[in-house]
Amino acid sequence: MEAEKWGRRIRAFRKLKGFTQEGFAKQLGVSVSILGEIERGNRMPALEFIERTAHLLNITVEDLTPPEENE
Repeated sequence: MEAEKWGRRIRAFRKLKGFTQEGFAKQLGVSVSILGEIERGNRMPALEFIERTAHLLNITVEDLTPPEENE
């Protein structure tokens, strides 16, 4: 469930910033299949991946972090 939230946000910000999945994966230094698994919610992104993603997208980790459902 948590992995799905991260994946949806990463995909949404990637598309908003105009990156293709292939180009973004290359800049992150991961395979397209790993990025795809994360975006589909099948794999939880590691903290280092989240930090690199935020940096490449020119946003903060807080921007990328899914909001809590209780808020």
